[in-house]
Amino acid sequence: MKKLFALLLFALLNQAAIAQKSLTLQDCESQFLKKNLFLLASQYNLDASKALTIQARIWDNPTLSAELNAYNPERDKFFDIGKDGQKVFAIEQLIYLGGKKRNEVKLAQTNEKLAELQFNDLLRTLKLQLRKSFFTVYYNTKNLDNTDKQLAHIENLINSYSVQAQKGNIPLKDVVRLQSLYLNFKNERLEVINNNIEEQANLKLLLNETENVVPVVSKDDSDKYLKVIAFDLKNFEEQAIANRPDYLAKQKEIDANELNVKLQKSLSVPDITLGANYDQRSGAFNNEANLTVGIPLPLWNQNKGNIKYAKTILEQSKIEKQNFELQLKTEITSAWTKWDESRQNYSVIKPTVNSDFEAVYNGMLTNFQKRNVSLLEFTDFMESYNQAIIQLNELKKKVVIAGEELNSTINKDLF
Repeated sequence: MKKLFALLLFALLNQAAIAQKSLTLQDCESQFLKKNLFLLASQYNLDASKALTIQARIWDNPTLSAELNAYNPERDKFFDIGKDGQKVFAIEQLIYLGGKKRNEVKLAQTNEKLAELQFNDLLRTLKLQLRKSFFTVYYNTKNLDNTDKQLAHIENLINSYSVQAQKGNIPLKDVVRLQSLYLNFKNERLEVINNNIEEQANLKLLLNETENVVPVVSKDDSDKYLKVIAFDLKNFEEQAIANRPDYLAKQKEIDANELNVKLQKSLSVPDITLGANYDQRSGAFNNEANLTVGIPLPLWNQNKGNIKYAKTILEQSKIEKQNFELQLKTEITSAWTKWDESRQNYSVIKPTVNSDFEAVYNGMLTNFQKRNVSLLEFTDFMESYNQAIIQLNELKKKVVIAGEELNSTINKDLF
């Protein structure tokens, strides 16, 4: 029975280990590009816009018509369509004038490029979400590892103190104080876990992954966000204008609206219908071959409403682009300021702080076990130590995420 239980326990632990996957940021981005369902679905928009461009190039089909005799009263004959009967055949083709087809094709091509820019902007947005969730899970995991280590030490102390309290060697209040510290750490751990569950869910959704992702981040990968970058609004703005797909889409929308104005104007020009027909007997002479020309008279419908509407949308898109340019400057300034403030806050911390914290923690734990430190001093230190480690990780996380937001704002990896 014990052997069976051990095997089951081993199988469960093995399954839990399999349910996690260690990935670097590069691994995540590679999987994201291949498997993300949002991107895969958006690819169909590109294919659809390409199909519309193909369709815009196609002319209307010619129209073939036939007129066949149903009843000839002179010969008292039904369907008299033979040599001495009557039949008419005609074919007509619509010929576009005013550059309609040319404007329609150019508009379709512009919309195709616009769809591509919109896809690239979706990629930029999802990539930022991926990186923010990746680093949030990484630093949350570091906080959990630290808290779990302290919880294990406190749990051991509670067990040994409980035994001593039962023997009357130490007061029960010491056990209660340790239990209170243990519960505080548990509550703090639960908050981190709840946040991590949401971010882990985001990661799995973005990666189309069923297993939990364990982020792997090297020291160089996290420290690169600490390098100093001078604020150069003009340079940043030029890079954003050149790289941001949503800004380029604003310009492409103007191009599309300008083409739509041309298209609507060309639609006011009447088209010609050219045709030819053959009439066996009902014309001026037998076996008559004729050329036909037809053109609508633009007396009432000159497409004025659609032209005015297209011009209004064009002016609106120009104003929206100007507003976006102002918004872009604000975004760049805010993103850089947020990153720089986070960087400066973290940079004041000495590089040896982490090792100092670890050395002090181990020294305090050893001295407490030797009874050189009182329980009150030890619990106060544990609370302060835990908060310090969490705050240190939070500061570093803010630098990294703010750096990624700056990257996304300019759409260029500055780090």
